Amino acid sequence: MDLKDIEKLIADFNESPSRELEIKMADFQLRLSKNEFSGKLLQQLQQQPVQVTKQSEVNTKQATTAVENVEQTKDETAKKNVIKAPMVGSVFLQPAPGKEPYVKVGSQVAVGDVVCVIEAMKVMTEIKSKQAGVISRVLVKNEELIEYGQPLFELEA
Repeated sequence: MDLKDIEKLIADFNESPSRELEIKMADFQLRLSKNEFSGKLLQQLQQQPVQVTKQSEVNTKQATTAVENVEQTKDETAKKNVIKAPMVGSVFLQPAPGKEPYVKVGSQVAVGDVVCVIEAMKVMTEIKSKQAGVISRVLVKNEELIEYGQPLFELEA
């Protein structure tokens, strides 16, 4: 890759809804992230002792709060029933533009009900609920690019 390819890749990444991108080649490695704190940084913040000065004390408090918020969100999501993406692609929450969405907050779903469609490589795949419940949160937007395992919906039993 030359510099122009890298600059174009960065520009395309900045315009995309993707949060992270990592490319590894034999003699080249590139990692781009839009996240405030990467997973590696969070681990370092938790493991490294910090010398306290007035400014670093403020930064440490902010970082600690951010780490706690991320962990709390993970714990809350883990406790709830979540429908996750079984594949990478674009999620469609409604069968066609202008139509009602498959489900919305408050919708009752049964096992096997279609909750959305994921399009990957021009193939449309219906995503069906594996559990019954009521949709409590829709975690994605229509036509958003999603990743494997990304939570799509939260269910209350």
